[in-house]
Amino acid sequence: MTSRTRTRRLLSGLRRLWGGAAGRIGLVVAAAVVLTAGVALVWTPFDPAQVELDQRWLAPGWPHILGTDGTGRDLLSLIMAGAITTVKVAAGSAAIAAVVGIALAALGALTARWMRESIAVVIDILIAFPVLLIAMMIAAVWGGSLGVVIWSVGIGFGVNIARVTRPELRRVLHSDFVLAGTAAGLTAWQNLWRHLLPNVASVFIVQLSWAMAVAVLAEAGLSYLGLGAPVTEPSWGVLLRDLQQYLTVHPLAVLWPGLAITVTVLGLNLLGDGVREASDPTLAPRDGSARRARTHIPEVVS
Repeated sequence: MTSRTRTRRLLSGLRRLWGGAAGRIGLVVAAAVVLTAGVALVWTPFDPAQVELDQRWLAPGWPHILGTDGTGRDLLSLIMAGAITTVKVAAGSAAIAAVVGIALAALGALTARWMRESIAVVIDILIAFPVLLIAMMIAAVWGGSLGVVIWSVGIGFGVNIARVTRPELRRVLHSDFVLAGTAAGLTAWQNLWRHLLPNVASVFIVQLSWAMAVAVLAEAGLSYLGLGAPVTEPSWGVLLRDLQQYLTVHPLAVLWPGLAITVTVLGLNLLGDGVREASDPTLAPRDGSARRARTHIPEVVS
């Protein structure tokens, strides 16, 4: 497949994704978070760590557009800086989940029978533990840090990805083009990269988008409990924890970090739904008709 063909397919996929309401909203939210994090790397309205006691609890206005907290820090600057942490956690967790998911799914689909059955048992055991519970246990043992959150969520959701991807790999494994590749001399691992993974990419990408949503929620929840980002690291969860005790006095200040977390998680979930709809022709609306019922992509409960 030439690079021009890949580009055309990518653009076609993006157009289908943008054509659905869920995909459009998800793309806008994800792009807004990434753009905010990129801008915050070089500029914020105020120094997020700057304390000005004479500016405590200012209402939204100019120059503090979202107001200030109990130490006089600018809330907009804190939200923008927290987006950097959110992007780090989402991207890092997704990368680790991808590696773990591909490795377990490949071992569970392409190896000898005893290995496949052993991997299936291991996945069934690990899947019984919720991702957030795994993250809390690891954070409680090794201490709270962004690295712990990224690794725990990445490994936990990687098992989820393997559970969904492994049967898809087994299904594609018996396709004619895979058999033709084997007859042409391709090894099992060459078939994996050339034929199997591209044909399960849609399921894989959907799972990754949901993994990023879980990672954002886990980081915020663990930071709120004191097991996530340290207090010196800008984080929406840390900010929410610091402000929640003033909820009855300054409710508007608590609104902003909570809204940022909610919108980001919702946007990433919608992005996953949009990718699933764009990649499955049975879900794509035709001539304005309602979406057709799902058929071959299994329902996933993360």
